[in-house]
Amino acid sequence: MSIAVIDVKPHEKFEGVYWVKFEDGSEKLATRNLAPGHRVYGEQLIRWEGVEYRIWNPYRSKLAAAILKGIKEVPIKRGYKVLYLGAASGTTASHVSDIVGPEGVVYCVEFAPRVMRELVERCCEVRKNMVPILADAQFPSLYRMIVDEVDAVYADIAQPFQSKILADNADVFLKDKGWIMIAIKAMSIDVTQKPSETYKREIDTLKDRGFDIVDVVHLEPFDEAHAFVVAKRA
Repeated sequence: MSIAVIDVKPHEKFEGVYWVKFEDGSEKLATRNLAPGHRVYGEQLIRWEGVEYRIWNPYRSKLAAAILKGIKEVPIKRGYKVLYLGAASGTTASHVSDIVGPEGVVYCVEFAPRVMRELVERCCEVRKNMVPILADAQFPSLYRMIVDEVDAVYADIAQPFQSKILADNADVFLKDKGWIMIAIKAMSIDVTQKPSETYKREIDTLKDRGFDIVDVVHLEPFDEAHAFVVAKRA
């Protein structure tokens, strides 16, 4: 039996993000559905005052987890162009698509062909602001002719040297004073080191590449051995 919704209100800090309050007193994150009637990963759809919202699951999305862990800044706004590295089947990228709206663009880079097919079927066929790019994020020159200058680069890639890959893409596509976001996956970088040591090394790489760190949050209990970093071009 579903629990009734009693209110939907904008998030107190972040544009395009909402709180959905339920009859039992619980509150969940949500975004306004850019493609009404369509789900991406089985998420709950709710309607309030004639508008459809998608519940944003923090156990499936590191950006949602970072918001719930108190991240100070989410540099994604309506009309933004975002380069998303490691879009997978579109769980978080689709919520970014909701936030930037029809005036914005989400360039979705994904390396795995099977996952790319899922991304196209679940998202890109109904979300015209999502551009699928089958490519390895280690080589941004391969999609230089597709991607415009962007307001933000988001990285969620299970590869070593995550920060280097992000910075290499930012050098090509990020506008002056633009933003970056990265979900650092410690176990994908070096299983022999403590996560804290891996986080420090990756953050130091970003600093060395000219970024000012705005905030860092750890994502437990939503994701183990993950840290989420927001930074800005110095």
